[in-house]
Amino acid sequence: MNADSLILTSGTHRISIPDSQLAREVTELIRDTESEMLFSHSSRVYLWGALLGKRNGVSFDPELLYVASMFHDIGLTSIYRDSQLRFEVDGANAARNFLRSHQISESDIDKVWAAVALHTTPGIPEHMHGEIALVQAGAGMDVAGRGFEHFTEEQREAVIAAYPRGSDFADKMIDAFYDGMKHRPASTFGTFNDDFLAHKDAGFERVNLCSIILNSKWER
Repeated sequence: MNADSLILTSGTHRISIPDSQLAREVTELIRDTESEMLFSHSSRVYLWGALLGKRNGVSFDPELLYVASMFHDIGLTSIYRDSQLRFEVDGANAARNFLRSHQISESDIDKVWAAVALHTTPGIPEHMHGEIALVQAGAGMDVAGRGFEHFTEEQREAVIAAYPRGSDFADKMIDAFYDGMKHRPASTFGTFNDDFLAHKDAGFERVNLCSIILNSKWER
């Protein structure tokens, strides 16, 4: 299936990749920056999120959801190998800079920034703007199959045909997370991102918050 002509249905709604100038520029930027695996993953995140949004009656701007979806993992790329920020924040900042260069309103930029920054923080995005909730939901579906049953077999097959997942996606995605964070292990504290470091590096030691509290200056 040609990804450019992909049209999905959710009830009476038709869903496709946005075809605005902004969306086309985002597509070109991310395709030139990310691996094919991450580019396809990001495209699927948008489609899963948009399908869920239409299914559940969640209000969202397709263009903003697309931008957030495409930027959500750019912080894992080699561009940020010297960064000590959380990779989600690197991606959020990159999205913000891109949107500001296109004179997008600050209120819309804030939505996209939060959508990217919070996409690995379950339990919070679903209570925020639609774009924020749906990026997190779409990423969860694509990486871990969360909400798999909410999509029809036809929808799943169409999305994967347009943006192939590949038989080794799980291992490649874990490797991408590890490669994007192994140089900044402190940034994974307080998130599930330390799972990727622990999985790939037998010598990785997790920070224990209870130990921090018990050994703080208050307890000395």
